[in-house]
Amino acid sequence: MDVRTEPPSNGPSAPLALDRPHDHAPVGGVFRVLGSTEVEAGGRRVNLGGPLARRLLTALIAARGAAVSDHRLAELVWGQDRPLPLQATAALRAYTSRLRRALGEPGRTALRRQGSGYALRLAPDATDVAWFTRQVELGRELAAADRAVEAVQTLTEALALWRGEPYADLGDSAEIEAARYELTGLRDSAVEERLAARLATGDNPGAVIELEAAVRQSPYRESLWELLILGLYRAGRQGEALSALRRVRTQLAEELGIDPGPGLRELERKVLDQDATLLVPVTGSTVADPGLAGLGWPLSSFFGRGRDLESVAEAVRQHRLVTLVGPAGVGKTRLAIEHLATRSDSDGPWLARLADVAQPGVLTHAVAAAVGATDLGDDPQLTLVRALTARTGLLVLDNCEHLVAPVADLTQRLLEHCRGVRILATSREALGLDGEILLPVQPLPTHTDDGAEAPAVTLLLDRIRAKLPDWTPSATEHTYAEQVCAALDGLPLAIELAAARTRVMSLREIADRIDDRFSLLGAVPRGSLTPHATLRAAIAWSIDQLDAADRALLGRLWPFEGGFTLEAAEAVRTTDSPTIDSLSTLVTRSVLIADTTTVPSRYRMLRTVRAYCRDHDSDPATTRKVHADWVRDLVERRVAEFTTARAGDAMRNLTLEMPNLRAAVDHDLEHDPAAALRTVGSLNWFWHRGGHGGEALRLLEAALWAAPDAAPLDRGHARLAQIALRPIPEDPAEVRRGYDDVFAASSACNDHPHRALHGLALFHLATNLIRIQAADAGDVGRQTIAAGQHLEQDWLIAGGELTLGAALLQQRRTAAGRQTLATAIDRGTRCGYAWAAGCARLFLGWDILRDNASVADPESRGQQALIQLRQAFAAFQTDADQILALAALDTAAPALGLLGNSSDALALRAGAHRHAETLGMPPRFFQRIGALIGDHLPVHPPNTAPPIDPPQPSWAAMIELLNTPARAVS
Repeated sequence: MDVRTEPPSNGPSAPLALDRPHDHAPVGGVFRVLGSTEVEAGGRRVNLGGPLARRLLTALIAARGAAVSDHRLAELVWGQDRPLPLQATAALRAYTSRLRRALGEPGRTALRRQGSGYALRLAPDATDVAWFTRQVELGRELAAADRAVEAVQTLTEALALWRGEPYADLGDSAEIEAARYELTGLRDSAVEERLAARLATGDNPGAVIELEAAVRQSPYRESLWELLILGLYRAGRQGEALSALRRVRTQLAEELGIDPGPGLRELERKVLDQDATLLVPVTGSTVADPGLAGLGWPLSSFFGRGRDLESVAEAVRQHRLVTLVGPAGVGKTRLAIEHLATRSDSDGPWLARLADVAQPGVLTHAVAAAVGATDLGDDPQLTLVRALTARTGLLVLDNCEHLVAPVADLTQRLLEHCRGVRILATSREALGLDGEILLPVQPLPTHTDDGAEAPAVTLLLDRIRAKLPDWTPSATEHTYAEQVCAALDGLPLAIELAAARTRVMSLREIADRIDDRFSLLGAVPRGSLTPHATLRAAIAWSIDQLDAADRALLGRLWPFEGGFTLEAAEAVRTTDSPTIDSLSTLVTRSVLIADTTTVPSRYRMLRTVRAYCRDHDSDPATTRKVHADWVRDLVERRVAEFTTARAGDAMRNLTLEMPNLRAAVDHDLEHDPAAALRTVGSLNWFWHRGGHGGEALRLLEAALWAAPDAAPLDRGHARLAQIALRPIPEDPAEVRRGYDDVFAASSACNDHPHRALHGLALFHLATNLIRIQAADAGDVGRQTIAAGQHLEQDWLIAGGELTLGAALLQQRRTAAGRQTLATAIDRGTRCGYAWAAGCARLFLGWDILRDNASVADPESRGQQALIQLRQAFAAFQTDADQILALAALDTAAPALGLLGNSSDALALRAGAHRHAETLGMPPRFFQRIGALIGDHLPVHPPNTAPPIDPPQPSWAAMIELLNTPARAVS
């Protein structure tokens, strides 16, 4: 069986990956020898077992399927100028056996013993050498067929396969040197042919930049000088073309003692004569109008941008300067091109692609080439202005982010003097000109509120069908498609690349590997509008332009999940530069996304940018630790606020930071389990009030297991949190036994933190005993009050009064219970512990509803109960306690029933139960809250059956039902 795969088309610095599927791409494994030898099989890098095994494999690959004798292999592996080992043949046999095992089943078939040696029989396209050769041939064919754009792309892919010297693991034997010489010569030809094709596309400014570098690297290659001079001339830089001619003539004479060849001499004559044949056909006059003839309209369909397209059209109609801004790969260029397709200007429209314009001095020439102005003279900008003064049309300046200042200067001059010209720019940051209209281009939505297929998913499925025409996604595949789109932030470029991978991988495999997106996603397809060869290159384009301080801050932000605040960024920064300035730059340049609708504002990094920053972090362990340190500090500060008037802010803040909290706990479970235990144990109130029971129990169990030797105080808090989240046993003795570990931990020391744990455990125990043993609950409530007084903690005293009052109500000691609860309300309100006051009102409301004796009039009981329950609900809303807020709503349902609003009562209870299910609460949840706040309080008229399927209102609708004035009883 042939060992096959597809060589990559990523650049030298990119990780090993399958980067580009083609119609006849092999699968299985790829052998790379254009640099050090590497093998990938099944999407994973193969461990070849050391330098000698790697040399053996390299020698067999270089033989291109021919058998190599044992003696010759030994010379190539150990060096022909060195004595061979005594057991060289046996060693070769051992290395060959290891290679077979490393390559797997296909390798055992491909690596064969043949005669007195070995041969490696590979598929014709299994090596990067074969792919390089084939791509060069294809590039030449495309160039000969006048398909210059595709030729450039194909030859670019071919050259990107080179990572270093061919067969770098082998020495300098004659046959290997010959093979290297052949490949190097082909590479040099490919470089030249690619640059010639780029000139043929009309991209003279970009080609000139590369040609300048090429002639410096190969100063005696006259054919490269010819291309450089031709490019300069076509770009309207006749003087510089003549200067280049003098340079090469002088260099050849002084260093080699020869004159230029006939090609250079003929070119010099034509430049001096201003021969019209030197110009490309569309620039045969001083001011031609190329329009969009050389654009190459996209062949793929356009999804999810209908409103954006309308916005662009309207903005361009009303304003003369519009800039599309957004992150790398979001589709700014495609949106601009789609708008151009709708226009019918009297002149133009014109497209100037600036991605390859590296120097500001070349900018005007690139724009001039786009509009057909060639002879720019001594003042190129003035000439360009004159060329456009009497013309009317839209000029698109694409990819301006690396030349913002010079593009802004040129744009301002053109708009001031060319009244008929409008400009649409695409950039990752604004040009900053007065009158500029910014249109942010957002990633495609990855989900919809109405359950319809999201635009990002539609794009992915469409691109997959283009490659697999008979494919219809199953429900499971559709789910994987949604996961892929969400992981790729809805970026069209990334989605396109993911779709391309489905030629060789399933959607599930792509979803499983998406965290390693730069290795997974290949090169940009030929004909794509993006100027970048890979997704990695697109992201690097943004980040490489940042200054050191901005890059340093960005490098510390990638561990943040779900966004971060200015305060968080300041906490993890590495320099003294103002953090707000760097954040402003990162947002302005579309590296970060800012949400200023929240207070405080939050900043988010696309996951693709995060992955790039993570991969390029020289010390990712430290970066993750700094993030985890910040989370621990945040938790410590916020937990201290749970018994104060800031409890609601603390709840909301921690809820917002849940993704960061999870990431930090995951980090600490691996690197500092004791810290993880301290964090998850201290969040007792947060887990319970926020409805995070299931997740919290998993984290608590993992942390207790991972940190068996943690401080008793931390283990005590963690055990207490576990007890609070688990179902309450029916046996009072079993309830008490559950607290043994906590009380033992609190007794380990007599300092304030341990005594505080003891008081908190008493509060918990009293709460859990209320339903099953009210008398004991009252005794523990009194102990809680005493502990609070000893600690001088009013909130704990209020908690004890709360449990004591509820226990008295359970014992039918109504007057004493209600008086104690009133005391808890007063104390909790005064000390800022609104939660205790809310709980006390909840118990009062429940007691009023069940008390048929004290108030004979049902409507009066309902009204009195609602007064307490509305205030209880308001307190829980203030403290962001979803659980008890639901309990208050559920308890208010029978109050509405007493007022004659049975339909509203049923709806309120059904809604409360549905929301409890959404939070993952168990079916008996409402029977656990306080003292039997549950189904024994009827919500429908007696002697009637409740409706089978009552309405289930939204949260807002339930609040409206709770606060609606009672209707008269009929």
